Amino acid sequence: MPTTVVAPKANDPCWCGSGRKYKRCHKASTERVRPGRISPPRPVPDHIPRPPYAETGVPTRTPGPHVRSPEVIERMRAAGRAAAEVLQVVGAAVAPGVTTDELDALCHEEIIKRGGYPSPLNYGGFPKSLCTSVNEVICHGIPDDRPLRDGDIVNLDVTIYLDGVHGDTNATFPVGQIDEASARLIEVTRACLERGIAAVKPGRPVRAIGRAIQEHAEAHGYGVVRAFVGHGIAEEFHTDLQIPHYDDPRATTILEPGMTFTIEPMITMGAWQHEIWPDGWTAVTVDRKRTAQFEHTLLVTDDGAEILTTTD
Repeated sequence: MPTTVVAPKANDPCWCGSGRKYKRCHKASTERVRPGRISPPRPVPDHIPRPPYAETGVPTRTPGPHVRSPEVIERMRAAGRAAAEVLQVVGAAVAPGVTTDELDALCHEEIIKRGGYPSPLNYGGFPKSLCTSVNEVICHGIPDDRPLRDGDIVNLDVTIYLDGVHGDTNATFPVGQIDEASARLIEVTRACLERGIAAVKPGRPVRAIGRAIQEHAEAHGYGVVRAFVGHGIAEEFHTDLQIPHYDDPRATTILEPGMTFTIEPMITMGAWQHEIWPDGWTAVTVDRKRTAQFEHTLLVTDDGAEILTTTD
């Protein structure tokens, strides 16, 4: 006779022996994220200055020097600080039962309150002001009416266009009580970003950043997403400067003081390969295992890196 496997009920002890209820342990991590209903894009007041793509949806990418002037850098410090403040406010609102659309509304409001434009809005047609990537979603998740569940993890990616430049940052937040494996993933991913930042030194190739990140992630048994990378940023949301998060021998650009770019490693519990949902934006891991991400906008200094997306 075949053995019948009965799935535990929500309030049963979890099968893993943790002593926690199944709903607070492995139940959430075995359920795939499904797309919900997306509300219309939120309006931006007429007095808010807009990036060139705001009306057309078509971003421009102009080749040019990667080193920024002192005047641009000062504006980027202000934009980065504003982005960090918004991420802090929106992150504090993460809780079971809150929808990602509600988080988008809060992000939109906080950015406008600071006189900025939410950079993702209509960038290539993206319909929202915030990217919300839950569990196995690697990046570019579109906020919708799906309530966050106890045990989820969610990445919030905030970018503000302020005074002619962009500030870009993100972080992964636990929703309620999360399992130990997800907490470890978040901890190691944050450390990967820190390792990448520590590798920034003038005279080094960009490749050094990805090498530091990949070594740390793989030492803990995790994968590093290849398809999505860090990028140059200033007056344009994404410039032609790319920052891979793995050891890519093609990343030979030499770091120079005055460069500004993001480092934003996406670290996976399993496979690093991705698939895209039919919406054309939402990237998920092929094995549907969880992934986390952290990001800062950085300035290369004479002896290292300055984090621009901080409230300090």
